[in-house]
Amino acid sequence: MSEGPASNDRRESLASLLGGRKGALDASLPPVAFGIGWFAGGSSIGWGAAAAVAVSIVVGAVRIVRGGRAGAVLVSLAAVVVAALIALYTGRAVDFFLPQLLSNVASALAWAVSIVVRWPLLGVVVGFVLGQRTRWRSDPALVRAYSRASWVWVAQYLIRVVVFGALWTADAVVALSVARVVLSWPLVLATLVVSGWVLYRCLPDDHPGLRHPSQPATTGNTI
Repeated sequence: MSEGPASNDRRESLASLLGGRKGALDASLPPVAFGIGWFAGGSSIGWGAAAAVAVSIVVGAVRIVRGGRAGAVLVSLAAVVVAALIALYTGRAVDFFLPQLLSNVASALAWAVSIVVRWPLLGVVVGFVLGQRTRWRSDPALVRAYSRASWVWVAQYLIRVVVFGALWTADAVVALSVARVVLSWPLVLATLVVSGWVLYRCLPDDHPGLRHPSQPATTGNTI
């Protein structure tokens, strides 16, 4: 006898659903290239910018060859170009990392607000990946679990804000390049594991799982 969907996918990991490690690793390569180019060029922002853009183009080409979406590749390349232009304009190498710092501030705020308004972004993302749209919001247990697990993602962004902010203030270009690696896929992987644990920890033992949101009981007269 089948034990139902709960026994098959109730503990499906967020890492397997959302991935993220490869994308985070690719995104950390241009900042590392910037730091290496800046250092090797005798603190030259131009060399650092050229190295970052060149590596971003190579990474993008590899992603397209492997079946990646051209739109996503262009967005990633544009982000690196903008960061390079900011650093060249201000004349401060650390400003290459300013967009990343600001994006983490915005992400922390967005995830926190989503929890407060009961539209936790973790639920939105997982619901989109699973093709559920907003059906998960009809399940109070899932909404509560997604909300609590989303705080782990808020913490992830805040960690980056604190570390990047301190290094940016200290004008530490090489340290920022290293931090971009340490706080990219290792932190993403840790966030997926911890938020997944929190998510399933908050669900009732008899919950059918992420792929099967419980529907509220209907009330009313029957004929």
